Amino acid sequence: MDIHSRPVLAYRWVVFLMAAGYCLYRVVTEDYSFPGGPFRFLTIWALFMSFYSASRMLAFSEGRITRNHERTAMVTAVVNVMVVFLYWRLFFENPALVNGRGDIVWHQQYYLHGLGPALQIIDAVFVSRAFRRPWRAIPALIGFICVYLLWAELFVQRFNTTPAGSVTSGLPYPFLNNLELPERMSFYGTNLISALVVLALLSAICWGVTRVSRSVA
Repeated sequence: MDIHSRPVLAYRWVVFLMAAGYCLYRVVTEDYSFPGGPFRFLTIWALFMSFYSASRMLAFSEGRITRNHERTAMVTAVVNVMVVFLYWRLFFENPALVNGRGDIVWHQQYYLHGLGPALQIIDAVFVSRAFRRPWRAIPALIGFICVYLLWAELFVQRFNTTPAGSVTSGLPYPFLNNLELPERMSFYGTNLISALVVLALLSAICWGVTRVSRSVA
């Protein structure tokens, strides 16, 4: 696919503007009485990473940069898949597990946990086909996840008193506060492995898309 074509430019402008708008919206409307503000949540980390990735994809299409930012696109896509999977799995089990303070505004819920991630995944897999060398994304993906977990455990939990659970308090997602530390470490490890599996699956899909497009051409 020609990443400099008008349809791709139009698509990437839409993705960029929507991500920028929601980043600004969350920064302006968030309650900062809780230490860490909106950045307590992995969803918001994924949102800002989506904004950065969208800005790089757009700049590359417009010829303003020469680096294609494949690793950025890969890590962003995988993190977004994890956000969507974890959010809706827990939400359908019990909305209180992830929405401790009540339901979020509907358009935010469906953008942050649906449309926004889908736009990033479509770009990474079908437009830029970034997953040609997926092993290059592994260190950055593991690093991103570990940094967020350290942030949540060492800062967010320490300086927040809510949400409160049966074991601890302050961790950004209510269900985490009902888990002992070893249980949380097991949960984190499972999801880290799941992220690597998602990376492999998206790479396989991208490989298939590339093969099909070449055979058609």
